[in-house]
Amino acid sequence: MFRTIGLLIGALAVTAAASPETAPPEADAIRQTALDYIEGWYEGDATRMERALHPELAKRIVLTDASGQNTLSQMSAMTLVGRTRTGIGKNDTRRQKDVTILDVYENAAMVKVVASDWVDYLQMARWNGQWKIVNVLWELKPEEKARRAAAAKK
Repeated sequence: MFRTIGLLIGALAVTAAASPETAPPEADAIRQTALDYIEGWYEGDATRMERALHPELAKRIVLTDASGQNTLSQMSAMTLVGRTRTGIGKNDTRRQKDVTILDVYENAAMVKVVASDWVDYLQMARWNGQWKIVNVLWELKPEEKARRAAAAKK
């Protein structure tokens, strides 16, 4: 039993040493990029959205059709900026925008954004001195999935 406790303490010490803390200015820049992304969406501000994205962004979601088969739907930076410009996000009055920095190492960061109807996992890179979103894997919240499924049946 004491050996197990010793191993657990050792493992925790290694884990703590392996995950360095993000310096406050860096955390602020990463958080601001995530906010430019989600607030840009809600405000229909294509300039803010574009500022947050790397030009080669890939935003993906796994969708399941009626037969249970999965497909991977992808959106580019240009498409996301264009959709933002239409103002679709302005219709959402709830505007949830919870940002959590999950990990940062050198020029890479992983950030979770919980929005009104979905959750985004943002992979960011420090690109020419600025944090940019390179990849997004997202998932609809269960209530939104149900709403969309019901709308599709009509």
